[in-house]
Amino acid sequence: MNELNRTTHPAKDRPVKVLQFGEGNFLRAFVDWILQDLNDKGVINADVALVQPTPSGRVRDLEKQDGLYTVCLEGIENGEKVQSRQVIDVLREFVDPYTEYGKFLELAKSPELEVVVSNTTEAGIALDSTDTDFSVCPKSFPGKLLAFLKARYDHFGGDASKGMAIVPCELIDHNGDELKRILAELAKINGMDDSFIGWLTSANHFTNTLVDRIVPGYPKDKAAQICEEEGYNDTSIVKGEVFHLWVLQKEPFVYEKLPADKSGLNVIFTDDITPYKQRKVKILNGSHTSMVPIAYLCGIDTVREAVTDPDVGRFVSELVNGEIKPTIDLPADQMDAFANSVIERFMNPFIRHELMSIALNSTTKFRTRLLPSYNDYRAKFGKSPEHILFAFAALAVFFRGKRGDEDIEIKDDSEYIDFWKEVWQLSSPAEIAKKALSAADIWQQDLDEDSNAELVAGYIDDMLNNGMRAALKKFLG
Repeated sequence: MNELNRTTHPAKDRPVKVLQFGEGNFLRAFVDWILQDLNDKGVINADVALVQPTPSGRVRDLEKQDGLYTVCLEGIENGEKVQSRQVIDVLREFVDPYTEYGKFLELAKSPELEVVVSNTTEAGIALDSTDTDFSVCPKSFPGKLLAFLKARYDHFGGDASKGMAIVPCELIDHNGDELKRILAELAKINGMDDSFIGWLTSANHFTNTLVDRIVPGYPKDKAAQICEEEGYNDTSIVKGEVFHLWVLQKEPFVYEKLPADKSGLNVIFTDDITPYKQRKVKILNGSHTSMVPIAYLCGIDTVREAVTDPDVGRFVSELVNGEIKPTIDLPADQMDAFANSVIERFMNPFIRHELMSIALNSTTKFRTRLLPSYNDYRAKFGKSPEHILFAFAALAVFFRGKRGDEDIEIKDDSEYIDFWKEVWQLSSPAEIAKKALSAADIWQQDLDEDSNAELVAGYIDDMLNNGMRAALKKFLG
């Protein structure tokens, strides 16, 4: 069988205009897949220089295949099963800065480079004040980017036209603003002069982003079959869902260099990405978090089983449409389309998403993913959202640690596990509800307000005495 490379699979030779920090599954199945589409449709003409952000990585494996790899997308779209395979050929140069630091800095001298993209995990955009030795490869991602930009500034004599469009994809709030702030602070720590810091913050253009696509990664169970069917060996296959969303805050220079919405994909440039972030966290993550204890205690193990279950599926639909969507300031048609796409994603037959994998750190997830909707709903309607309170009761019962006669393996921060153990030392649903709701140190607010305790106590009583399925049916009416 042939190896996948540019000899067996000829590809276009484009100028390298994008510097990419990160060679992991997500960037390759998301940003590089989008860049491929933009190139294929003539919107841009740009290849990628790939920089490995950690000492251990896969740039050498990708280099062996001349940067070519297969993206396999599988999911539900408009009610239909969709599967596709595509060879991505935008990766052109490969650099491990830990062993090729000189080559990495040499890239900074390229007049063709225009864009920086990154995904170095949420922990990647963080200040390391000890990152001060730039004679060798800096430890942190901001350190590497600062070294690159300083080398570019020096080479081009501070030419403002040689600044970059910087597009981080790490999942933190205001990722572009935060990266810019950290770079400027790290430059000051390293004693870099004011003229460079001025160039850093004015000639370079940072934008905030939101990314969304589930990327399971390398399909171990299907890789051999895929290679056999495609007729080549590929050690870097990456699997992703069909759904994709990239929201970028409008920045004229970034849009000029990376007009990513011009090929027809689900890419949005907007003045404020906050509503889109709320939409994702509240609807997708919030419905995930609410369904886990309810569905699991109904004897269900996966997301797909949960949303196709008549009772759990109805609960999720009512929660999203009645209590979450009204709290988000976006046009109704956009909200409806996104909510429908979330349900399609949950029903993806090609991805087995275990409820217990989502259950990790459920206490924090309830606070960050559901309480914003709870608070916004109360502010708008003057009463508590009852589906969220039912989900709260289910969360409490889940942390009792029992599904029938089976022990539940609870995984959460130790302080939260201890808290729930204390809650379940109490004897009555009323006491349990009141203690759980009033834990302001856990929820960062007191939820024991209005008739919340009475409602939650009633739900807990039904769940304990009649089982989750019967309690859910009674709640739904």
